Amino acid sequence: MTTDVTAPARTIRAGFVGGGFMAAVHSRAARAVGAALAGGASSSPSRSRDAAERLGLARGFDSLDDLLADADADLDVVHVCTPNATHADIVRAALEAGKHVICEKPLATDAATAAELADLAAERGLVAAVPFVYRFHPMAREARALVASGETGRLVSVQGAYLQDWLATPNDDDWRVDRALGGPSRAFADIGSHLVDLLEFTAGERVTRLNAVTRTVYGARATNTDIATEDLVAVVVELSGGAVGTLLVSQVAPGHKNGLVVELGGTAASVRFEQERPERLWVGRTSDSRLLERDAARLSPDAARLSIVPAGHPMGYQDAFNAFVADAYAAIAGERPDGLPTFADGVRAVRVTEAVLRSAASGEWTEVAA
Repeated sequence: MTTDVTAPARTIRAGFVGGGFMAAVHSRAARAVGAALAGGASSSPSRSRDAAERLGLARGFDSLDDLLADADADLDVVHVCTPNATHADIVRAALEAGKHVICEKPLATDAATAAELADLAAERGLVAAVPFVYRFHPMAREARALVASGETGRLVSVQGAYLQDWLATPNDDDWRVDRALGGPSRAFADIGSHLVDLLEFTAGERVTRLNAVTRTVYGARATNTDIATEDLVAVVVELSGGAVGTLLVSQVAPGHKNGLVVELGGTAASVRFEQERPERLWVGRTSDSRLLERDAARLSPDAARLSIVPAGHPMGYQDAFNAFVADAYAAIAGERPDGLPTFADGVRAVRVTEAVLRSAASGEWTEVAA
């Protein structure tokens, strides 16, 4: 049994577009995997130089075109960490330049464009990944393994939530609130997409139809007015195997920092994963309930692979992100790591988001495109 995440056989040369929080997360992960941080580009030459200094990149480039074309940078992969509405153009340019791509979600703000990008990556034979990183918590993989092994029995119910409070007051504001930058959906596209991805990944089934309600709690904030994107979403879902359930997504839930929770209820057992308590998994049966602690010696092979420190030494979000980047880079090197979220998963997330918006607008059940 190995407890190492997949690692590339050679040094990957990585470039970064954007210089904010997510660029910092991506660059830390790339550095942890042993990549060469060859350069970056941001919204202006001065911002590019500032980002390069802060993130420890070899050089800040004046533009995306300069970054992609520079022979000294010689990029293998481009990490796209910019506002949502800019993703598609940057991804397309990187793919057309022959670069592998890791793009923050949403891959695009509409499903048709996302599908075009996925097709382009496939045509060029390029690795294209979207960081649905909660898949990379070892105990999320253990939940998946328990369901796949049949230990839970047939799934009959699901419940999930993703609750945050960073936009809980009208004085809280962010570029994501602006539809022109963030796209037509905010709360669901931003965090609801993670919830559905984790649900479908652990369940091994897809949401086939849904009924959604959205709410914009604050129509005006500190700098944004006439806000059209949603603060919270409630969704009833039906899965391909017949299970039904409920999902709640909110960015205005006081006291909740990153409350991502998925519970899968089967005929024999229930399994619950909580991202804020990622070192354990709750397993419930009619006879008893127990907390399964992360211990590589007692986990399924895939969960043990991602469990890179001894039991009792907590792992967290950056560890999961590092493991995602390690697997993405391994795919670039020719490996086929299990569970890597690709552009196909990015397309799926946008299609689910569009179904949520259609259902909320009509008040009716809506089918989710495959």
